[in-house]
Amino acid sequence: MTGNRRLLFLAAALALALAALAGPAAPDSFRFAILGDRTGEAQPGVFEQVWRETAAERPAFVVSVGDNIEGLDDSAAEAQWQEWQRMVAPYRQYPLYLVPGNHDVWSERSEQLFRKFAARPPHYSFDYGPAHFTILDNSRSEDLPAAELAFLETDLQAHKAQPVKFVFSHRPSWLIDAVFANRQFPLHQLAKRYGVRYVIAGHVHLMLHIDLDGVTYLSVPSSGGHLRNSKKYEDGWFFGETTVDVRGQDAGIQIRELKPPLGKGRVTTPQDWGRVGLAAAAR
Repeated sequence: MTGNRRLLFLAAALALALAALAGPAAPDSFRFAILGDRTGEAQPGVFEQVWRETAAERPAFVVSVGDNIEGLDDSAAEAQWQEWQRMVAPYRQYPLYLVPGNHDVWSERSEQLFRKFAARPPHYSFDYGPAHFTILDNSRSEDLPAAELAFLETDLQAHKAQPVKFVFSHRPSWLIDAVFANRQFPLHQLAKRYGVRYVIAGHVHLMLHIDLDGVTYLSVPSSGGHLRNSKKYEDGWFFGETTVDVRGQDAGIQIRELKPPLGKGRVTTPQDWGRVGLAAAAR
């Protein structure tokens, strides 16, 4: 083998080795799952059934919108995270991305534990196929802090080429503005400027859907936290999980109520829901 051929052979072998280490590229079409709050007076058996039904969908990964532990007590938090870790251990084949909830992060110590068990900082982002995901931290504020908005803008600017963009936070800090169609609030302005398609939150344990200027705002149903107020399905109070099918530049979302014994297994889309429960045509 000549010197030039030997160099070409070595270069090709190195490229193959690096590709193997990187793993397969994310596909243009994939499914991921979104879990609502586990806690806020966690109801027995719900989170476990949510995971069984989520795993049956074989998602590429799972995003939790926060409140994984009961929290709010520094002395009990690590043991609660260890309990949560045991609950999700059977499903570790599915990469899990956590959004910090107010029951997860409330103090410096609790933030350290979140970083340890989530294996990520309170805000971060990632790409998968054609989609970009931004995770924001409003665990200690009803509003989105200025630092989070600055992080979001920098992140969206750096990933503006991604055709499908999702923004997650635990609290729906956008709720009042979106309900009253205030188009001037900073999050909405950034979403429009950078082509964010979906803004998703938990916290209220209630299914809500608002479209504003091409941005879909969703509050996903509880995945274990108690159902406040009315317990009527048609009002948005039920236990469930959400699946998202990304196909190139499109995404289809299904909201899946738990099957018996904790639900009736009804499947809807965001368009079936409004800001006050099921739309009249879907009731």
